[in-house]
Amino acid sequence: MRAKKFVYCLLMIVLFAGIPTGKAVAQSGEDFKPFLDKFTSSAAFQYTRIKFPLKTPITLLADDGETEKTFPFTKEKWPLLDSETMKEERIAQEEGGIYVSKFTLNEPDRKVFEAGYEESEVDLRVEFQLLPDGKWYVVDCYTGWYGYDLPIAELKQTIQQVKEENAAFKEIHP
Repeated sequence: MRAKKFVYCLLMIVLFAGIPTGKAVAQSGEDFKPFLDKFTSSAAFQYTRIKFPLKTPITLLADDGETEKTFPFTKEKWPLLDSETMKEERIAQEEGGIYVSKFTLNEPDRKVFEAGYEESEVDLRVEFQLLPDGKWYVVDCYTGWYGYDLPIAELKQTIQQVKEENAAFKEIHP
């Protein structure tokens, strides 16, 4: 009986020793800094590392001023992000405001970057997550391009502006 118990315990130890924990998976994934450098310098790479549609849809106020309308945050609406946009800094503006951009969450498997004026709403919030495949992806984003105050009637025009900005980005960072 003791021999059976011993063999059973030994078997369990061997089985569970080979199962990685969440932390082990996060540590075995790609490093964030090299990922972010490549993400902000290659449009093609950037598009492959975003999980569309993003978690949070674009929410705009209808013309009646009361009704909300949501739109999925899809690839066609994505404004490509460059290294300057994703730079951590604190800038005092001449008109008196202070613009802050930084990672507000910096965990081994999740990072959140936010940018905007102090004492104000954020203009940009990008959430990165290290997925089980060991690669970093953008899983959610809020951008001032599609702020709550954007009239629905101007959404198509805004998407066109984003596409034009993206075309300029692609020329520099294909």
